[in-house]
Amino acid sequence: MTSTEVDTVRSRLPEAKRPERSRRVDVGGIEVAVVEWGREEDQPVALAHGGFDFAGTWDLFAPLLADAGFRVVAWDQRGHGDSDVAALYTWEADIRDAAYVIDSLETKDPVPVLGHSKGGGMMNQLAEVLPHRVRAVINLDGIPNKRGFNTQIDRSDTQALEAELSGWLDHRRRAGQASRRADSIDGLAERRQLMNPRLSMDWLRYLVTVGAKQDPDGWRWKIDPTLRFGPSGAWRPEWAIPRLRGLRVPYLGVIGTVKEEMGWGTTPEEAFPILPDGAEFHALADTGHFVHIERPGDIAALVADFLRRVL
Repeated sequence: MTSTEVDTVRSRLPEAKRPERSRRVDVGGIEVAVVEWGREEDQPVALAHGGFDFAGTWDLFAPLLADAGFRVVAWDQRGHGDSDVAALYTWEADIRDAAYVIDSLETKDPVPVLGHSKGGGMMNQLAEVLPHRVRAVINLDGIPNKRGFNTQIDRSDTQALEAELSGWLDHRRRAGQASRRADSIDGLAERRQLMNPRLSMDWLRYLVTVGAKQDPDGWRWKIDPTLRFGPSGAWRPEWAIPRLRGLRVPYLGVIGTVKEEMGWGTTPEEAFPILPDGAEFHALADTGHFVHIERPGDIAALVADFLRRVL
């Protein structure tokens, strides 16, 4: 597909805007691709995307937040998009990458952070381990719950952990030389729609043009084939709940109330008791997991209002 054809796909979604600046941040030999919208002198806000996603997932939301007077900074997590791949992936490495991105902003002031899904969980933990660097947390449909983890492995069980890690390494060896299946732009968009049925085909085609690359035999998602869902290492989902409850920074939580396969499925009744004291919370009716794509204007207005009140 030529650049003209890519432009045609993107022209069907004129409200989506590519970042105004891009750069790379070195994290111990792994380079992370960082992008920005808005004026460099404005208040920075760091955005963390969800698992198997890209900084390009903010192309509808970020320009609106930039128009509201913020410097919006996002990055492709390692193994995703234009960031480098790694030999192994851990939750701790993702948290470290986020800290390096924030340090690259060259400000001594703490920075508000926003995360979607996995990115929301990451920002919860970042605020816990580096409270002096985080001014506020905005969590978009990444609030944990006990119910949703009933079938997951108990990673405090050392025997189960050994088996799980062995399986992970076996997968890494099998997938180490693998390549993602090539397809057309429409083909990748249709495959993605199986996981994101509420999102429009115009958006999903657009996402292909920013989150996939064109090889001689077709388009492939820019996601390391060795990646798979879920963390590795000694970790229990239930640990995230008391950590969240104990945060002492301004907190905005937003969830969609329509359950989706990639979503966390947390209900308002589950979220209320575990949010930090003084947290602001919104449960959006008739909205799925990708709240910032289904309702970018509403989410940008909520976030901008929240940030103006707490900064």
